[in-house]
Amino acid sequence: MTSLIPAATLSDQFARFGLSLALRDIPHAVQTRAKHLILDAVGIAVASRGYAYADVSLAAFSELGSGSSPVIGYGRRLALRDAAVMNGVLIHGLDFDDTHSRGVIHSTTSALPCVLALADRDEKSGADLLSAYIVAMEVSTRVASAAKGGFHQAGFHPTGLVGAFGCAVAAARLLHLDELQVAHAQGIVLSMAAGSLEFLEDGAWTKRAHPGFAAASGITAATLARHGFTGPRSAYEGRFGLYASHLGKRLDEADQQLATEGLGSTWQIDEVAIKPLPACHFTHAVADAAIALHREHGFSADTLDSIKRVVAKVPRGTVEVVCEPLEPKRRPVTSYDAQFSVPYIVATALLKGRFTLDELEPAALADPAVLALAARVDYEIDPDTTFPRHYTGEVVVERSDGTRVAHREAINRGCADRPVSNDDIVTKFYANAQRTVSRSTAEQIAQAVLQLDERPAHALADTLAGSTESSRTSS
Repeated sequence: MTSLIPAATLSDQFARFGLSLALRDIPHAVQTRAKHLILDAVGIAVASRGYAYADVSLAAFSELGSGSSPVIGYGRRLALRDAAVMNGVLIHGLDFDDTHSRGVIHSTTSALPCVLALADRDEKSGADLLSAYIVAMEVSTRVASAAKGGFHQAGFHPTGLVGAFGCAVAAARLLHLDELQVAHAQGIVLSMAAGSLEFLEDGAWTKRAHPGFAAASGITAATLARHGFTGPRSAYEGRFGLYASHLGKRLDEADQQLATEGLGSTWQIDEVAIKPLPACHFTHAVADAAIALHREHGFSADTLDSIKRVVAKVPRGTVEVVCEPLEPKRRPVTSYDAQFSVPYIVATALLKGRFTLDELEPAALADPAVLALAARVDYEIDPDTTFPRHYTGEVVVERSDGTRVAHREAINRGCADRPVSNDDIVTKFYANAQRTVSRSTAEQIAQAVLQLDERPAHALADTLAGSTESSRTSS
């Protein structure tokens, strides 16, 4: 009987890459950037402590069982997979984490919880952790990029859906699987990967859990494969594989060759955008455009009556996420609603000249001037966008006297073509971390992250957990 499985599936190629990559093969600049991406994520996780979603999640996982795996800022208190999910919640909870532009995916927020949990448990080196993190990043960003934004359009959140595959390969690497087992792990995780965008309808918390679920699924799939459990070999390109099952009518728009193009020679780490604002990346260009107009023209709550209408020009591929349905977007109820609302973000930035975590507090959400202006914000499709390479945006203010002023952001701040520097990431880390810890503690965390490849993985885990002494148990 002739096999219907391609001679070299995408799973096979990712397996070969994931097992053969050596840290010495990765350019030093890529390694350095990777450590700074981890630092960015850790700062956000530390800032998340004390938010309702963090406390609720920790209480739930604590009820399900205990363990000695590290939870960032909370000690060693959960079982391995629960710790991975919890760390994903902490990193992704504020929607301030990095984004791979072309893949439209937050990859660090699943990759780091996955490799941190396993590398700590199995007493790996920090270099092992860093290598596995880069593997997860390369796989998940590439798999997402091949869909050309189609996952979002079909109602799926790539961070949870696709992140599981990168985590499966990274976990398999740390567990020393062979190539066939790594391929099976990807097939297994195909039945576990998930992530619905339905949270957009009412600001539900489910998105916050997606990356942690991806991390735990990757660990589970790799462990099953290690013990002989088999999965379908054509996890991506198969008749019911990832692309066919999750893209539907948009399957023909995908380019699966992008998944492995330049694999091992070009680095998607370099394409990861850092968020300068705590909101969906799709909103950043219009937010910055509104901030620029505020600074140039002095718009404020006192000049509200001078503004007749505001038009935000956005890429067509972002409309369903941050512009529609329009009326609820104009009056966000929760912070998560606000982070995915072009009208609210543009109105806030135009009147206040900023958009920070403080603009997500209940008092800010109820600001009558902001809500009055948000009701006047409409959107149009940006005809000149380069999306998804860039998350473009333009804001046009129509004044009551008939004049118009506008500002355009053709390249969103923080993306690969307008990058945030490593020094800027360090500054962002301290601003976030110091919301909940002292400067000296933040400095210890930064040092542990930026020198992670020089120490055992458990040393980083201890520092992130806030432990003074290791309570690890050998496996």
